Amino acid sequence: MQDFTEAFRLAFALVLSGDADLIEIVGLSLRVSLSAIVLACLIGLPLGAWLAIARFRGRRAVLVLVNALMGLPPVVIGLLVYLSLSRAGPLGSFGLLYTPTAMIIAQTILITPIITALSRQVIEDLYSEYDEQFRSMRLSQRETITALLWDGRTALITVALAGFGRAIAEVGAVIIVGGNIDHLTRVMTTAIALETSKGDLPLALALGLILLVIALTVNALAMTLRGKSDGLAHG
Repeated sequence: MQDFTEAFRLAFALVLSGDADLIEIVGLSLRVSLSAIVLACLIGLPLGAWLAIARFRGRRAVLVLVNALMGLPPVVIGLLVYLSLSRAGPLGSFGLLYTPTAMIIAQTILITPIITALSRQVIEDLYSEYDEQFRSMRLSQRETITALLWDGRTALITVALAGFGRAIAEVGAVIIVGGNIDHLTRVMTTAIALETSKGDLPLALALGLILLVIALTVNALAMTLRGKSDGLAHG
């Protein structure tokens, strides 16, 4: 019991002292996950909106595929990205393996289906409400998508927050393509796994506490925005 108490005391001391290694790991984690969520939103939001309003043969199959990709194991994504970026892979000449860029690519692939599927549901609900109005205005498909994305921006921010929460907590894919290299590709989740296996509980706990605070903050923001969105919808 005393060992655990001491470990927590040292963990809080690391956080409060602004330990350089701790800040470096947290900073890289945020940079990788924020970059991934920006890229995933640039791809997933327009794609989700298009799937919400488009009607074409095979649409149901595409929706099933997108929903299925939401549950794709992260280690599988990590393996596919690893094979693509390895020296024998099609993108091996770029030398991206075991770099933060490789981690961003893996996280982007992981969360893009989540952004696409969730945004598709949000936009589809809005489209069913405004469909007749858009038809009367003779808006093009691009104009319709732009209008729906803007009108649903509050709800879509919660979608982005959900994707960020998934990305920041990811360990399987990033450890495969990043290698967990000290001062280069070590992020919070991979560092927690490593330090725990080494028995360095204070650093692992400090990173765990920071990760928990980030997760709680993201969830609180999502709930607040969802409440505001519901209030506007009923107002």
